[in-house]
Amino acid sequence: MYANLGFALLTAQARRAPDAVAVTHQGHGYTYDELDRRVNRRANALAAAGIAKSTRVASLLGDPLAITELYLAQAKLGAVLVALNPYWTDDVLVAVVESSGSPVVLYDAVSAPVIERIRGRLACTLLNIADVEGTDDTPPPLGASGDDVFALFFTSGTTGLPKPVTYTHAIALAAANLWTDVPRPPGSAFGTGPIIWGVGFVAIACPALLGGVRLVLESDFGPAGFLAAVPRERITHVSVIPSFFAQLLSSDEHESVDLDSIRIIMLGAEPLPRPLLERIRTRLPNALVYSYYGQTEAPYSCWARQDDGSVPLSSSGRARTLGAARVVDAEGRRLVGEIGEIQLSGPHVMAGYDGLPEATAAALRDGWFIGGDVGVMDETGVLTVLGRREDAIRKKGALTLPSTIEDAVLAMPGVAEAGVVGVPEHGEQRVLVAVVPRQGVELTPEAVSEHLTSLPPAAWPDLVVIADELPHANDASGGRGKLLRREIRARWGGSL
Repeated sequence: MYANLGFALLTAQARRAPDAVAVTHQGHGYTYDELDRRVNRRANALAAAGIAKSTRVASLLGDPLAITELYLAQAKLGAVLVALNPYWTDDVLVAVVESSGSPVVLYDAVSAPVIERIRGRLACTLLNIADVEGTDDTPPPLGASGDDVFALFFTSGTTGLPKPVTYTHAIALAAANLWTDVPRPPGSAFGTGPIIWGVGFVAIACPALLGGVRLVLESDFGPAGFLAAVPRERITHVSVIPSFFAQLLSSDEHESVDLDSIRIIMLGAEPLPRPLLERIRTRLPNALVYSYYGQTEAPYSCWARQDDGSVPLSSSGRARTLGAARVVDAEGRRLVGEIGEIQLSGPHVMAGYDGLPEATAAALRDGWFIGGDVGVMDETGVLTVLGRREDAIRKKGALTLPSTIEDAVLAMPGVAEAGVVGVPEHGEQRVLVAVVPRQGVELTPEAVSEHLTSLPPAAWPDLVVIADELPHANDASGGRGKLLRREIRARWGGSL
């Protein structure tokens, strides 16, 4: 039973500390006992609606408390969560539901307008969560555990449909066991937003619940929501992408806000530029700053303190407890101190891509996950992620990673954010640099180009664009998601 995700996160915790606050949502706190009973009511109502072990339930949810309750209710029943992305297009949503084989779509008030648009295109039962609240809080029979499938989470889908990543209960628990490596003193509170749909659930919500850290669920955890919630809830832990702090610190709105409760900052999902790290450390000197590296298929694979000199700045650290990471050449030979392909291993790595045996075979080889990133590992096992293999820029016979140029741009006074891409031309590529100035600062393309002359000639920009903002994915937090390099290329590449 302890290998059932819902039991491990809630029931076991409720037995240990029933009166400890598990979740705070819209100013209301729920203890572990209260949350466990709420989830039991959801699970029993879902069972009454015909959902049982192995039933695939496509879930399109936007309210963070509903996400927490319904995902865990499905886990207890042993249903297979199919976690839909609320920012997919209607066509992608319909295609993913069809390809997943889900007989039912579960939705809430936040996603109801989307469901109304696509209702006529879905050949399955549509179930509003308002109809699965229930009154019976008796613990339901646990329908799955261990190697049984818990969920399908989805990749970003930059080409074709997003790939369904299979998580078992055991894999989800291994991913959630983040607190083996991260401090969590009494009174800790982990702030987050609706981004916990999808793999964010096992990477953010589950570690908090499993580790006994109060999970603060906000409907908006972008910079504005962050500045309101941190002093109100005395949030101590946050896990965001570096672009979040680039946006937060680009204006002076944060300067009058009490952020002293923050003690742990976790940064990942994109490169952490050295200048941005220094700005974070200056603003929040009492916080421990960690970097992490992972992918949907293997979250939080590597980990490092960034503020104590234990690893080189901007590295991703060493593999987490029970995991492993390595860098290899084209023949699979392990490399030290040389650029190569990153491979990851451990109990948190996905079981495969659902219904895609060829893609699974390409990504999982001999116990290692191969995700398409390149990096360098030193002799002590510290990994530095350089970026996606396909993002590398080939110019003048040399290979340059965008992060190398971005770090140099961000070291320039007055720069808030920078994005670099290669634009194909006659078998090579030209370097496009897009720069966002800090609030109140004027920058010129000529000044940026001059600043970059210290780099090797292959890294010199062929075009510098001064922009009001750079394109980012929407991560549902209210803030900016990952930098979209393909959109930078599409937006300004034609000017080269």
